[in-house]
Amino acid sequence: MSTDQKGAQVSNVPPPTMSVVVQRRNDAVHFVAETANGGRVPIDGAPAIGGQGLGARPMELLLAALGGCSGIDVVSILGKQRQTIHDLTVTVDGERTAGEPAVFASIRVHFSLRGPTDERAVARAVALSMDKYCSVARVLEPTATISYDHTLEPT
Repeated sequence: MSTDQKGAQVSNVPPPTMSVVVQRRNDAVHFVAETANGGRVPIDGAPAIGGQGLGARPMELLLAALGGCSGIDVVSILGKQRQTIHDLTVTVDGERTAGEPAVFASIRVHFSLRGPTDERAVARAVALSMDKYCSVARVLEPTATISYDHTLEPT
């Protein structure tokens, strides 16, 4: 930490950056994305443009990112509240606009949890994730209406 001209403390740490390398793997439209931490994600296009079912389509990855981001938030929030969950499945469905670019117009996220967890804690965790913390939701909000709900199955 250092101080600026007015004496306020200023962080010397630059904002976090991310890097992903996406490399073509065949003569069609199959790619593999590799993250800086070694994660690998196969990507492929639709059959109409040469896709061969060798990976997720890019727009599916956006839905997966939303499910992963919000799922991580919910697990983290409930863990901080000492709530136990045995299982969490996040199902994300999206409807795209007609024409190009075919962005998401609406997205529905359903959280299905199982465990001896307080219903109010689950509802609050889901709302905090979707309305405040999930960065992917914030990115998608300008074009998509995002709705969400949850079910809790006690054990």
